[in-house]
Amino acid sequence: MNALNMLRDVIGSLTGIVVSLVGLGVAAGVVFGDVAFVGDVLGNLLGLVNTLGGEGIVGLVVLAVLLDLYR
Repeated sequence: MNALNMLRDVIGSLTGIVVSLVGLGVAAGVVFGDVAFVGDVLGNLLGLVNTLGGEGIVGLVVLAVLLDLYR
């Protein structure tokens, strides 16, 4: 049980780091345009939003599931 708690903490820490990097990538993309070390984070996020929006109610359900998984 202790190993599972440790694994959960590691995964939570890694998730926090990835979310912070995505936020940094979006901010850098807005300020500087296409940054070499960040890639096209902003374009990928906009593509994801457009895809989910184009799918109607299914996109909303997927978005709700993803947000629930994030919490």
